[in-house]
Amino acid sequence: MTDPFQTAIPVIKKLEDAGYEAYFVGGSVRDFLLKRMINDVDIATSATPDEVKKIFPKTVDIGIEHGTVLVLVNNGAYEITTFRTESEYEDYRRPKEVTFIRNLKDDLQRRDFTMNAIAMDKNRKLIDPFNGHLAIQNKIIQTVGSPSDRFQEDALRMMRAVRFVSQLSFQIEAGTVTALASLVHLLDKIAVERKNRVRKTVNR
Repeated sequence: MTDPFQTAIPVIKKLEDAGYEAYFVGGSVRDFLLKRMINDVDIATSATPDEVKKIFPKTVDIGIEHGTVLVLVNNGAYEITTFRTESEYEDYRRPKEVTFIRNLKDDLQRRDFTMNAIAMDKNRKLIDPFNGHLAIQNKIIQTVGSPSDRFQEDALRMMRAVRFVSQLSFQIEAGTVTALASLVHLLDKIAVERKNRVRKTVNR
């Protein structure tokens, strides 16, 4: 079977050769640590979208306002996203603006759960400032920082927590459950059946 990380290493190297940092991030790293099947990989970089586009001749602006460029190379397509921070959120869903940064830790800090806030370099060394690997080993779903803050930023993160319980047979950390129970009303704009799934989980 093709190793998606190995296949993507030339993309990482090309960014590094141009003087930028680049790492595998997100669900692919989490699933790698869980020994789950990985279909594709996402890459985070210190390069801005314009800098990425200067490095790679074939790109598509799929979410450039949020820092994401789709890079087309001989062996596939890769979403490359610039390290960023996010401002105050609106409608409990989207940040009003994003700011591109050069610091990996600050980028990881804006993510939802610790198990999704792990980066991995091309040599498979983990960068794990929020102990996400430990959370995976303990089968715990825990937010990066305050669960109330994370859920008020984006209410759909509550849905993700419940989905991970179902998919991974993990448990939600106690403080995160408390925040879920107190903030479930933020899902008023979400479909009723989804909201009921959250309520059933936090009321067990």
